[in-house]
Amino acid sequence: MMRTFKRTCWALGALVVAAACCAAIALAGCGGAPAADAPEAYVSPYDWTKLERTDDRLVYQDGEKRSQLGVDVSSHQGAIDWQAVAADGVDFAFVRAGNRGYTEGGLFVDERFAENVDGASAAGLDVGVYFFSQAITAEEAREEADLVLKALAGRFVALPVVFDHEPVPDAAGRANNLSRDTLTACALAFCERLEAAGYDTMIYGNKGDMARYNREALGTRPVWFAEYDAQKPSAQFDFAIWQYTNAGTISGIPTPVDLNLLLPEVE
Repeated sequence: MMRTFKRTCWALGALVVAAACCAAIALAGCGGAPAADAPEAYVSPYDWTKLERTDDRLVYQDGEKRSQLGVDVSSHQGAIDWQAVAADGVDFAFVRAGNRGYTEGGLFVDERFAENVDGASAAGLDVGVYFFSQAITAEEAREEADLVLKALAGRFVALPVVFDHEPVPDAAGRANNLSRDTLTACALAFCERLEAAGYDTMIYGNKGDMARYNREALGTRPVWFAEYDAQKPSAQFDFAIWQYTNAGTISGIPTPVDLNLLLPEVE
């Protein structure tokens, strides 16, 4: 699928222009002049009526453009038969490189990282990487990026390296209450370190996670959006991948697994 992710920015095209014009006219009344303070309504570049579901499999079909199915895994999934995964219709995988502890802040490489990256690649899947961050400073985020680079050891990955920073249910979570500026600085520090090494980057999160960032400061880095068991995504922002369930069943993976939809590029 070899999609270009770096600095991805969806072009909404004539559909958005037409929708914005109609909204402006409706708000203005018969005079046709838009209301001065009326916010522009978000319009997705995707027509979600084109989603097709079969059990836990989801496809977006738009003419000749078709979505791709992916999984994301860590050591929690145990030993994975990647050939069986590929044979079950999976196109790509994101593999956890590691995590930072949410109380003491220790850094850990996922014990199955190399096994999963190499196994998925050998099975013909496109591979990306994610890191579960609990950084509380930009310097800690750079440390996390350096751990990812060391674990990758120069491997090529077709998909981005993903910054995944989430609050944890435990009140003792060291990074639960970061300010917007601090969290955004952490994301930028992580991404810029990976980008300097030649890797594309991406930001992961659900609606609450993404609301914690200064989105404008993140630029056009693509988003991997998490929202489970919805008939269609409710995000009021563009994203490239939708993580739509955490209870998927895939041959070769012995546990329930997250399933992801890589959306086709829009013109």
